[in-house]
Amino acid sequence: MAQGTVQVTHTGTSRWRRRTGEYASLAAALEAAAEGDVLTIAPGTYRENLVVERSVTLRGPEGSPGSVRLAPLDGVPLTVRASAVVQDLHVEGQDAAAPAVLVEDGTPELLDLRIVTRSAAGIEVRGSARPTVRRCTVDNPAGIGIAVVDGGGGVFEECEVVAAGQAGVSVRGGAHPRLERCRVHHTSGAGLSATGDNSSLEAVGCEVYEVRGSGVQITARATAHLTDCDVHRTTSDGVTLDTDAVLTLADCRIHDIPENAVDLRSRSVLTLTRTTVRQFGRNGLSVWDPGTRVDANQCEIFDSTGDYPAVWVSDGATAVLDSCRVHDVPDALFVLDRGSRADVVDSDLSQVRNTAVSVSDGATAQLDDCRIRDAATGAWFRDHGSGGTLNNCTVDSTQTGVIVTKGADPTVERCTVDSPAEAGFYVSAGGRGTFLNCRVTNSGGYGFHVIDGSRTTLRKCRTERCARGGYEFADAGADAGAGSGPVVEDCTSDESAGVRTPGAAASPETVMQTTAQSPGLLGVVPEQRVTAPEPQRAAGEPETSVRTSKDVLGELDTLVGLESVKREVRALIDMIEVGRRRQQAGLKAASVKRHLVFTGSPGTGKTTVARLYGEILAALDVLEKGHLVEVSRVDLVGEHIGSTAIRTQEAFQRAHGGVLFIDEAYALSPEDAGRDFGKEAIDTLVKLMEDHRDSVVVIVAGYTAEMERFLSVNPGVASRFSRTITFGDYGPDELLRIVEQQAEEHEYRLAQGTADALLKYFTELPKGPAFGNGRTARQTFEAMVERHASRVAQVAEPSTDDLTLLFAEDLPELP
Repeated sequence: MAQGTVQVTHTGTSRWRRRTGEYASLAAALEAAAEGDVLTIAPGTYRENLVVERSVTLRGPEGSPGSVRLAPLDGVPLTVRASAVVQDLHVEGQDAAAPAVLVEDGTPELLDLRIVTRSAAGIEVRGSARPTVRRCTVDNPAGIGIAVVDGGGGVFEECEVVAAGQAGVSVRGGAHPRLERCRVHHTSGAGLSATGDNSSLEAVGCEVYEVRGSGVQITARATAHLTDCDVHRTTSDGVTLDTDAVLTLADCRIHDIPENAVDLRSRSVLTLTRTTVRQFGRNGLSVWDPGTRVDANQCEIFDSTGDYPAVWVSDGATAVLDSCRVHDVPDALFVLDRGSRADVVDSDLSQVRNTAVSVSDGATAQLDDCRIRDAATGAWFRDHGSGGTLNNCTVDSTQTGVIVTKGADPTVERCTVDSPAEAGFYVSAGGRGTFLNCRVTNSGGYGFHVIDGSRTTLRKCRTERCARGGYEFADAGADAGAGSGPVVEDCTSDESAGVRTPGAAASPETVMQTTAQSPGLLGVVPEQRVTAPEPQRAAGEPETSVRTSKDVLGELDTLVGLESVKREVRALIDMIEVGRRRQQAGLKAASVKRHLVFTGSPGTGKTTVARLYGEILAALDVLEKGHLVEVSRVDLVGEHIGSTAIRTQEAFQRAHGGVLFIDEAYALSPEDAGRDFGKEAIDTLVKLMEDHRDSVVVIVAGYTAEMERFLSVNPGVASRFSRTITFGDYGPDELLRIVEQQAEEHEYRLAQGTADALLKYFTELPKGPAFGNGRTARQTFEAMVERHASRVAQVAEPSTDDLTLLFAEDLPELP
């Protein structure tokens, strides 16, 4: 067969047709070919744009792979619109606006193609096409490797994307391909990407690696199912889900990820079965936002390479772990923010350097039949509104088994803490908690250590072989109100003294010893020195006195940093005060809008200043109460038409006479709002701010850039606010002052050289998106207290200096 010719083997039976024929071009051969004919292409380079519209077989010569090059100067080199067979071709494209291979219709078979191109996509499948693509490779450093769009489908078997300038495999527009035993690597975008309504992706036995982005990215209501797949060596998250995405991972392996192994947000749902997650730099599972949920069954998460919790659940999300193992990590499970929840069943949390389970900011965790082993702290319920249940769990070989602080109120039932170095159960700083049928054995300290008059309930608990005693209850001091302190019923100990309840006579079986108040190992980790608002007055109680504006402004001055903020607030208060005096003198007063915009990073004191601002306005008789009601998008925006207005009105009603503080207000007006109900919340707010301008002050807060966008998108809202106050980030010196302040309040001291070490630490600390400013200072102090406790616990008879001095070695490592 001559060079550059195409031989057509005709399969028709008509006598007048030739059995074979040779043509000088692909176009001529296709024109002559009929259904079922075989076109054999001679070796050479063909500068034609090939369009296959009949069910023919098109192939290169046997035994010469890659000898036929299809390489037009522009356009689509190969278009298939029929159930044809195309085999053994080398396809090259140069058109950045067109794919190299386009499949538009039929059920063709593409076999052993090598596509080396700089096109919009290496292979694009669209519409009603359902190809079978086997053993094909795509090298496209300029665009997408494989794109399946606009309802397309098909099966890709043993294919490889060796390079892509964008996503390796992109699925959108309701497409639904299946990948079997494929490899995708060296992409500049996501390895596998699916987005949009009705788009779905199924992958079996595939490998995604060396990706400059997320390994798997599912967004905008798309779905995907991966079985027996490997995702590793990405530069971003291993798996990303966003905006109602749904993903199932079965028997998969996610590893060697520098960021989050799996990150899901915005009502996405993830199901993991028999999947391992290991060697991740941030979170193994990172779960955010109301409606977002992860269900993990028989999974293993381990071998973290960073300093972050293995499982992070926040902003109202839900995580369920059933029969899972989490081990060799800094922290195992962190659940934080109101509405967030974690349910852990029959699972093992072990080899945890810090805290196995941490619950804070109003979150809930429920652990049933779980085993916690080899951790600094087994479970820590940190603050008011945080709680949940530990049921039939064992906590073994920890520093402290369970800690309850700052008003947290969990229920712990039928749990056993064995061999804690310090205390089995430790309650302080107004922590509550109910402990039923719990047991502590072989404690290096106390079994139950309850201080600060914490109103904790113990029923039918038992301690055995506790070095410092089974039960230690420290009084709250002379200022404690009636009814403070623990409630103890039917608790026993192997100590000869038994257990004695506070204020009660000893009985043979139930006795408790009361000691003087002690600070405890952890105690309270205070925020800046701000007096908490007075509790609401119960019916019949005398009305408490309100502080003067001068007193509150004095307290504002004690806050670390915030000098420009203090000047702005004082200027505003002066305007309001002078206006009030002018009215009293019968003069016209300038109209002052009291609503404010607070911009700045998290942890810079915005909520604290808002609370003081409300108290100042109450002292000036501008507001009736001056209390603060803090809300965010989840409190205002409902899930159904009409419910948003109701929620917003209810929030406004709660704030009547005080300040309504809307944190992250820009979330009410997302950039891709679409059918979002946030606009309804904004419209309702604008009307209520006008109708109740004398009874409620509204403060909106958030990141500076996002708040600027929020105000520009909603001019009706912008016109309601008098001024914007910017909260600058704290510098290293100010962060140091916050730590020094906390140490002083909590009766700790900084040893010589510690202040310099802290200053260097805050200077070198990465200031990424997760940096919390003042919150970072508090967390640093808290970490120092924990490390101090671990160090001092090894001293047999610690001195006062041992118990109070914090050294540079107590600083946590830089992330």
